[in-house]
Amino acid sequence: MIEAKKLTKTFRDRKRGLVRAVDRVSFTCQPGQIFGLLGANGAGKTTTLRMLGTLLEPTQGSATVAGFDAVKQPEDVRRSIGFLSNGTALYGRLTAREMLEYFGRLNGIDGAALRVRVNELIEQLEIGEYQNGRCDKLSTGQKQRVSIARSIIHRPPVMIFDEPTTGLDVMTSQTIMSFIEQCRDEGLTVVFSTHIMSEVERLCDQVAIVHHGKIATEGTVSEIKQQTGEQVLENAFLKIAHQLDDAQR
Repeated sequence: MIEAKKLTKTFRDRKRGLVRAVDRVSFTCQPGQIFGLLGANGAGKTTTLRMLGTLLEPTQGSATVAGFDAVKQPEDVRRSIGFLSNGTALYGRLTAREMLEYFGRLNGIDGAALRVRVNELIEQLEIGEYQNGRCDKLSTGQKQRVSIARSIIHRPPVMIFDEPTTGLDVMTSQTIMSFIEQCRDEGLTVVFSTHIMSEVERLCDQVAIVHHGKIATEGTVSEIKQQTGEQVLENAFLKIAHQLDDAQR
């Protein structure tokens, strides 16, 4: 469902010159699977996901999402994905219901089908109590539920989550993680980036450790621990990162 082949993204920086934010990243993710990108801030996770979501065009390499080429068929890719991050914006002057109706129409849903879908999501995500409240008046947790509903209004087969729990309280984070698990249980293809080890251990079927724009290693959590001889994922991550840093010196 998702295949990245040697994805590369470079930027020109006045002070640092040519910056290789993502360096020949390759991986595949299948339906009913959560594929995790684990790395520190600045490792290249967000840039990778933005290329998959057609927000950025790769400098080199390619990606297919739901069978569509991310560069040649960007509109088809966008129709096939839901994209959720902690920074997913809502229009403050719209109510929660109006927000869902608006994004439903953007995705080609209208009339009775739109009303049915909006009501379904309001019930599913327990938005009913504040469905007529303006988005700029909602709590952080309420906004995240509306953001979730917005991202799946069109029933996408692929979900992309870019550090969606960063800065959220425990209860709101649990809502997000439960939703990610639900996506996998429903057979969706899920790519999930994070720097939080506990989230990887709970959610990810496969995980790639990203360091300085490169995939350092890939496997299940158990396999990565075995590779490093560590019993704790955080220690395994640090060992791999330090080994890569030492090799580059």
